[in-house]
Amino acid sequence: MIKLIEILKEEASKILVPRRSPEERQKNYLIAIQKKIQQYIKNGGEDDLDLRNIPITSLPDNLKVGGDLYLSGTKIRSLPNNLKVGGYLDLNNTPITSLPDNLKVGGDLGLSGTKITSLPDNLKVGGYLDLSNTPITSLPDNLKVGEDLHLSSTPLAQKYTKEQIKKMVPGVKGKIYI
Repeated sequence: MIKLIEILKEEASKILVPRRSPEERQKNYLIAIQKKIQQYIKNGGEDDLDLRNIPITSLPDNLKVGGDLYLSGTKIRSLPNNLKVGGYLDLNNTPITSLPDNLKVGGDLGLSGTKITSLPDNLKVGGYLDLSNTPITSLPDNLKVGEDLHLSSTPLAQKYTKEQIKKMVPGVKGKIYI
């Protein structure tokens, strides 16, 4: 009986061979995601683009997103030049370390839990800017934030008062949270 079970297991292992390896499935998945992004661009890029928890590492240059761009949980390390997002840009909990020059975000910008240490000159954020739980050490003096600036659990919050930060970045229209 034991010999029969061993023979059946051996035969079953020959029959139940996966058609694609995990590497090939991952490669095909990434190709499908790139096609999704290209179709989004082809359709005019007016709606939200949700790429949360997808293992992408980059986006195409000159990307314009009319709505929200969700990238939290991705492996993205940098953003393309001249990226424009009409709504919310969600980069929370990504390995991103810097932002491109000329980044424009019409809504909120979430960078909580990232490794961002500084922001580019001329950054404009229409809504709030969340830098909580980051190692941010400086802010550009020409930073424009339409609503609140969140700096809790950052080196800046430990080093400066709300009033000192407000003087450093007068372009913040809302409250400063430290």
